[in-house]
This record gives sequence, structure tokens and C-alpha cells, in this order.
Amino acid sequence: MTIDDIPTRLGQVQDRLLAACERAGRAPDSVALIAVSKKQPAEAIRAAYCAGQRIFGESYLQEALDKMAELTDLDIEWHFIGRIQSNKTRQIASHFDWVHGLSDPDHARRLNDQRPPERPPLNVCMQINLSGEDSKSGIEPKRAAELLAACLAQPRLRVRGLMTLPAPCDEEDGQRIPFRRLRELRDALASAEHPLDYLSMGMSDDLEAAVLEGATHVRIGTAVFGPRPYN
Repeated sequence: MTIDDIPTRLGQVQDRLLAACERAGRAPDSVALIAVSKKQPAEAIRAAYCAGQRIFGESYLQEALDKMAELTDLDIEWHFIGRIQSNKTRQIASHFDWVHGLSDPDHARRLNDQRPPERPPLNVCMQINLSGEDSKSGIEPKRAAELLAACLAQPRLRVRGLMTLPAPCDEEDGQRIPFRRLRELRDALASAEHPLDYLSMGMSDDLEAAVLEGATHVRIGTAVFGPRPYN
């Protein structure tokens, strides 16, 4: 596995997304691919960018900032998909276009207050913990309306939808269950004024199930970049 393989692997993922959209009766452009580039070098991101990829997801703040500094010549849309820590909200608010994984009203307030005035409102997806696993971030579904209200009160945030990271499952029917629950929760929370029309769900092993249940963003790392950093 080398950096030269990235365009081919990216094309294979795009083919999977196209096939999944066809199965679901959805337009091919209704699902955005977030290339999860955490633990990958800047050269790998550049290779994917040259192959047409524009949206990248990072989980580790300092690593992401270092790569951003190396890639200032590229028009990248940066998504923060890691666990949010209070002492890092200023940098997240300053450097990212999207945040997936917002689950704390205090973090919402901090991101709002620390978003630079010259930048547009920060796009956010609220993370929902559907499995109840203590190891997973996210808010309980029953508290989602409370979090939504706290987020909507922040003028420098733009709440776009929901995100989840379900427990692994090998069977597509089983994979679809949490994604369906997230879609149903979104439908229950959405309003004409706040449609919450984005669902961030699905990764390398379950993107087809996610697309079938309405994903608008899939977060794909291994299938694009391989399982480990390059030498």
C-alpha cells in the first residue's frame, strides 16, 4: 500500500457510493464523502485532493493544525470528527468548517463564542449515542431536543443535522437499525425552520447500510487511505 494507490482506492469508494445510491433510489450527489485523514500524512491528503476529493475529516487537533499549515494552497473543506475537549474549542472554532460530534451544551456555547467573526457560522452535527456504550461519545436520544435547543440559541453555530457512531455489526440488516433510528430521531426533531437535513453516518465497513437509511455524509478512512500511516 503506497500513496500512489490512493486515487484507485478513492475511485473504488466512489463506485460503492454510486451503487448504494442506485439501490436506494437516490441521486449520486446526495451523499458527500468525508475522507478521514487522521494519522495520515499531508502527502496522502494531497494525493486524494489531486484525485478530486475536497472534504477531509480530522480527529486529533494538533495533528490537523500541522497538516492545515502544510496544505494552505489547497481549497479543502475541513471537518472535525473527533472528541471535543473544552480546552481545544477555540482552535476548533477557528480552523474548521464543520464539527461532527457535538454533544455538550457547554461546548456549543464555547464554539459559538470563539468562532471568529470574519468566518461564517460553524456547521455542526449533534452526536447521538444510540448504543448506550460508555466508550462512545454522544448524547442520549432522550436528551437530543435539549441539546438542539441549546445549539439553536447560539447565533454563530448552524445546526445541520445528526451524527452517530454505532457499534460494529457484520450484517447489513443489523447495520441499518441504528442508522434508521438516527433518521427517525432527526425526523422527530426537525422543523420547517430547522430541517436538520444532514445525517453523518456510515464508515468503510457499513457505508451501504448508511446510504440506504438516508446518510448525507459518510466518513471513510481505511477504504481510502489504508489501515496505517505510510512510511
